[in-house]
This record gives sequence, C-alpha cells and structure tokens, in this order.
Amino acid sequence: MIPFVDLKAQYASIKTEVNAAIQGVLESCQFTLGSEVVAFEQEFAAYCQGQHGIGVNTGTSALHMALLAAGIGPGDEVITVPFTFVATVAAIQYAGATPVLVDIDPKTFTIDVGAIEAAITPRTKAIMPVHLYGQPADMDPILEIARRHGLIVIEDACQAHGAEYKGRRVGSIGDMGCFSFYPGKNLGACGEGGMVVTNNAEYARTIRMLRDWGAEKKYHHVMKGYNFRLEGIQGAVLRVKLRHLEAWTEARRRAAASYERHLAGSGIATPQAAAYARHVYHVYAIRTQHRQAWQEQLLAAGIQTGVHYPIPVHLQPAYADLGYGVGAFPHAERASAEVLSLPMFPELSEAQCETVCAALRALAPVDSPALAMAGAA
Repeated sequence: MIPFVDLKAQYASIKTEVNAAIQGVLESCQFTLGSEVVAFEQEFAAYCQGQHGIGVNTGTSALHMALLAAGIGPGDEVITVPFTFVATVAAIQYAGATPVLVDIDPKTFTIDVGAIEAAITPRTKAIMPVHLYGQPADMDPILEIARRHGLIVIEDACQAHGAEYKGRRVGSIGDMGCFSFYPGKNLGACGEGGMVVTNNAEYARTIRMLRDWGAEKKYHHVMKGYNFRLEGIQGAVLRVKLRHLEAWTEARRRAAASYERHLAGSGIATPQAAAYARHVYHVYAIRTQHRQAWQEQLLAAGIQTGVHYPIPVHLQPAYADLGYGVGAFPHAERASAEVLSLPMFPELSEAQCETVCAALRALAPVDSPALAMAGAA
C-alpha cells in the first residue's frame, strides 16, 4: 500500500531527536509554554523572515487571534475564499465578523485578485488570502488593494510552511501570517499547534495576552482572553522538525516534479505552480471529472488518495447562513468536484511516484479527451 501520508516514516527518521526533546520537557516540567516554546517561536519567526512568533494551540486559534489583534469584530467584514478548509471562515465568525467570499483563480486555487475590489464595502476591514496546498496567493496586488483601502492583510499560511512569493517567505508578507502544526502539515506537531508571525510588536503583544487569558503577567488580566497556549512538548518536537523542514520541502518538490514528469502527455491536469511561487506541495492535487471512480480504482491498486476539499465552504450546511447558493463561485465549485490529492510526503520514493503515475495513466489513456485546468482553455 502506498499511503497518502506516512507519519511513521517521518518519525522513524528522527526518532532519537524527538524522543530526547520530549524527555527534556518531561524532566523540566515546563508543560505549558516554557523555554522550548519561546525558542521555537523565535526560530520559526526567523525561518519565516518575521520578527515575532506567538505560539498557540491550533492554526484556527492563530487565525482567530490575528483577527482580534487587528481589532476586527462585530459589524466588520473580512474577504476570503470558499475553497479552503472551513477553519478560515470559522475563525472570521469566531471574531464576530462577517466572511465575504470571492472566487478562486482556477489555475492556482488561490484568491482571484481581480475579484477582491468589487467585494469591498465600507464595512470591510481585512483580506485573508489562503496559500492553499502550499501555493502562495498573488500577494503584491493584494497588498496594493489593501493599502489603497486601508485594510489589514492576514495570511492563512496554514498549509504553506516555507512557501515563497517572489523570494519572500509567506507569513511575513502581510500584516500577520497564521500557521497550523497539525500532524499532517509540512511542519507538524505530535498533536495540535499553531502560530502567528508578525513584524508588528503591538499585534504580537496583544496575541500573547489573548492566548493566555488576557494576562500581561500572571493573574493580571488586562483584557478578556482565551486558553490557547502552545504546549511545551509540542514546542520541543517542532524545534526538532524545523531543523529538517528545508530538506523535507525539497523532497516534496522532487516528488511533485516526478509526478509532473511521469504524467506528461497523459491528459491528466496536474498542479500549476505560479511563476512567482516556491510551491511547497502540502497537497498535490490533480483534476479529473471521474474522481470517485479513479479514487476507488487507485485504492484497489493499493494507492491511497484524498480530496481537499469535496464541498466548498459556502455550500456546507453549517455555513448556509452566509447566504450563498450553488453557482455563486463557479471556479471553487468546479475545483471541489474535480480535485484528487495524490500521495505526498517527504519520504515518497521515485518508485512509488512511478507506480502512482502508471496506475493513473491506465485510467486516463492518451487518446482520451484531456481535462484542461479550469479556465486555462
């Protein structure tokens, strides 16, 4: 079986380092925040080319805290996309604000920058681009629009650790960047975790208080806060993994190049990395109009796959209150119906890539009608 993700292989490669890091926390008894979290915050912020890192318990909390630090709340609107994990939209609602959705670019799966300005109203306070699958959104025009309208830019970089936009690391390009360390992410904890990266010292100070019951110092609560602290063990594990992240990223990129090479001429629509991007391939999603059949046949051949994401947020029953219906965002809706995520993890071998591609080519012979990337034709 070729797994979709192989966390056991990753652990086996760094077992001694991880076990020693966890043992160190057990001996120090710094289980919540503590020196390992502080060190990781500094190291990860520097990795992202940012000045401040604030560790929290999840990527969702990172998004939520960034919005609150920016002063966003009831009556405000935040522009984002419907083709993302629901946490992007949920965090906006947690802050009491209203999500305003715009469609995606069909080639990159990131926000259609040409649709942003029409969605701005007097209530708009922020733009939240999503660097989906590890591909950066087109940040320069987003920042230019934000500057003209006095808006905050909060990057949802939860799937994009180490991704670059024109040589700049995502997460430190906008006003704040938010990351998830869910176990399956490119940089994943042994549990949950998240971080906000920013160059704004006041935002950092506010988020540090918000994550820890609004306290400036122990038992001195200057604002109403939350219990969103990062655990010491996660900080220690993530410090170990951060040292390997660049090597793992290049391994992902090699696997993506292998897929591209072996699927060339097959008629299968493969991901398109933007010219401005260093894509880090958290997900490698092809497109097919026969997704269910292909997924079933690949599984029968011993190949696990995933779907990210089968239903856009605006069509999820839980988010019907947003008021959007079928047809509101055609590119997002088509992508949701067609994307199929292939196995992708740093330990994926060339032989495994060849096996996956051979199985796919058998499902999509060259003489069959090619599925062009939506909007590319």
